[in-house]
Amino acid sequence: MTSFELVVLAFALAMDAVAVSLAEGLQLRRPRWRDALLLAGMFGLFQALMPVLGWVLAFWFADAVSAVTPWIAFTMLTLIGAKMLWESFGADEEEDVPSVVTMRSVLPLAIATSIDAAAVGVTFGVLEVDVAPAVLLIGVVTFVLSLGAVFLGSRVGERLGRGATVVGGLILIGIGVRVLLG
Repeated sequence: MTSFELVVLAFALAMDAVAVSLAEGLQLRRPRWRDALLLAGMFGLFQALMPVLGWVLAFWFADAVSAVTPWIAFTMLTLIGAKMLWESFGADEEEDVPSVVTMRSVLPLAIATSIDAAAVGVTFGVLEVDVAPAVLLIGVVTFVLSLGAVFLGSRVGERLGRGATVVGGLILIGIGVRVLLG
């Protein structure tokens, strides 16, 4: 795999995390740096770790795992998106309580958006990719793009109000469906 192909792969893998970061930014409206860094950091970390996990698991039982990973990602993203939709209709528009990003809220998103990266890791062994630089590149690209997406989403979210949370929830559900359909 060439360096150019690795860069393209890193950007492609980051897109789910970027879309979720955008959705979170829509909901946050005025994110604190701590929240944005936690989101981007977790997404970057998991996008980097999952290919390593896939690379290791490829040697043991890749066939068994590959059949269920789309269902796991679909379920997690759909549930989180549905929760956002539920909260958007239950919250009072006048209430301007900023959302707080926690490890508990980010961890399922980081796992769900990085499952496809585990599948990519399986191919690393077959293609004899130097894993360390590849996963570092994937993690850094995901971090940088996700960080920007949180702030971009918050700017759009300020203008959309409650509709931003609806859009964010629909984005998560849409990503889950896309993962499931392949």
